[in-house]
Amino acid sequence: MTPEELQRVSDWMVSNVAGFQGSARAAKFDVGQSNPTYRLETPQRNYVLRRKPPGVLLKSAHAVDREFRVQKALADSDVPVPAMLALCQDDTVLGTDFYIMEHITGRNIVDPSMPDATPAHRRAIIAEMARVLAAIHKVDVDAVDLSDYGPPGHYFERQLARWSKQYRASETETIPAMEALNQWLSAEMPADDGQRTLVHGDFRIDNLLFAPNSADCLAVLDWELSTLGHPFADLAGVIMQWQLPPGSEGRGLAELDRAALGLPSDAEFVADYCARRGIAQIANFGFYLAFAFFRMAAILQGVKKRALDGNAANPDKGLKLGAFVPRFAELGLEARDWNG
Repeated sequence: MTPEELQRVSDWMVSNVAGFQGSARAAKFDVGQSNPTYRLETPQRNYVLRRKPPGVLLKSAHAVDREFRVQKALADSDVPVPAMLALCQDDTVLGTDFYIMEHITGRNIVDPSMPDATPAHRRAIIAEMARVLAAIHKVDVDAVDLSDYGPPGHYFERQLARWSKQYRASETETIPAMEALNQWLSAEMPADDGQRTLVHGDFRIDNLLFAPNSADCLAVLDWELSTLGHPFADLAGVIMQWQLPPGSEGRGLAELDRAALGLPSDAEFVADYCARRGIAQIANFGFYLAFAFFRMAAILQGVKKRALDGNAANPDKGLKLGAFVPRFAELGLEARDWNG
């Protein structure tokens, strides 16, 4: 953010953010979010500014106004979110939409294996993840005025059609595992069970902020992909992540001795989530997990195609990520027989 942009933002905040007195300094967060996010520091208190990236964007992409809306709607719910302070849709201020929210001081955990934690603390953190995820899915969307926050209809049917189309548009070679996975998902599509809840869309441990000295979740962040849909998509996304290799890149739990670490098995986490929502165990969870892998493989294929076409910000990284498409498809096929 340039000094001129920061001055315009400060002038706007004086009139639109209660208690703001100006003299802000901006520091960009270095986390990998597609919507640029800044900490605004003032002598009185700190704020967070989250904006659309500059440039030409797809119409529905980077909708920070939706992020603002959903978090404002959740202010008095059991879902912890930062307080939303103001939304700006005046392009003369920053050139793009942005919003201001409270700054929360908390711990951001990137690696779900939490190598520096005790078994008891790991167990408490993952239990808190299950509590928060269930709380998101128990929100009464009518009561918080979010009943129009996503389209109606069969969520997974719609999603499979969308990501199949996206994959075909970016396909660079025939990948047998992707063909087999796509065909299986189409053939095994479950009937619509009527569940239609708020879904986060990218629920991972690194999108949560925890209290400095406890397992309490202080905030759920990065609502860019949120909508109304099927709650098992969020749940499957958590389990999918855990199938990946541990460490800073995979951020998974594959082949770790979870019991020794104090971490639950996949089945234990799913059971905890179901208990917190008051629903029966999920009979065909393998479908939802397989779809999560298919969706991620399609996303990575798009990254690869943009790199090959010269449209990626980091072509080398794009090609590296794209190389994982066959592996994600294979993991999706393995997920068909998931039993925890």
